[in-house]
Amino acid sequence: MSGFFARLKQGLSKTRGHMSERIDELTKSTQVIDEDFYEELTDILILSDAGMAAASKIIDELKEKVAAQKVKDAAVAKELLKQIMVEEMNIPRPPLHWPMVMLVVGVNGVGKTTTVGKLAMRFKEVGRSVTLAAADTFRAAADDQLQVWAQRADVPLIKQQHGADPAAVVFDAIASVKAKNTDLLIVDTAGRLHNKKNLMDELAKIRRIINREFPEATVRSMLVLDATTGQNGLNQAKMFKEVADINGIILTKLDGTAKGGIALAIRQELNVPVWYVGVGEGIDDLQSFNANEFVEALF
Repeated sequence: MSGFFARLKQGLSKTRGHMSERIDELTKSTQVIDEDFYEELTDILILSDAGMAAASKIIDELKEKVAAQKVKDAAVAKELLKQIMVEEMNIPRPPLHWPMVMLVVGVNGVGKTTTVGKLAMRFKEVGRSVTLAAADTFRAAADDQLQVWAQRADVPLIKQQHGADPAAVVFDAIASVKAKNTDLLIVDTAGRLHNKKNLMDELAKIRRIINREFPEATVRSMLVLDATTGQNGLNQAKMFKEVADINGIILTKLDGTAKGGIALAIRQELNVPVWYVGVGEGIDDLQSFNANEFVEALF
């Protein structure tokens, strides 16, 4: 885990420039904790992609704690800020129940298919049997990409010809996993948000097939978000939440120009836990989200 923490720290190095260093400068130069101090902190959080709602909520909580504990030292206020951020992001994940169907959704280009492959590797490594379903049947490259990941992870891939009905692929995949008693079916879905009605209908149809054919399975819808897109990604997430029941977020590309405050914005705006974070291209660079480690790496 220390290796992952080092990668997370490295991945968030650009964010630290945006946030932690500015907060350090502010705490060092602050003689009195006053309204100017709080305003400056709010601005820093907003510029780190935390968004207005999350920044305001966190600063309001900080004011309460500072007043209640009669804090005079800005460095102590900074530690309280870190605690509040951890509490904000620490939404408990529901336990995993088997068999499970994991629907992986998200717009094209966020690293969805790669994430499906990495999830397959993760669960395979802990001894779970996994099957992949290529239900993004409209993007020609998706099948080929998923085939490569299936071979890497050494797991079966269920697919049909290009342009096939995604629900039909899921139907076939369910038949396969039931026959083999497989623990986990991971479904790569299409990411066409510009045509919201089609996407909604497609995801609803897939859910109906799962509920009808595999009622004993736990279903989890995971939304993949590109952390570098910031508030734009958050808007995508809100749209997906309208069309699908989202259980968790997978935050990718945290090693890019991402500003880590987006994890706070997700919590505030969507009230959905971040389950996994991606900090690189490697197979093992997708790891479980840990709020404590995340905030430590941010600072």
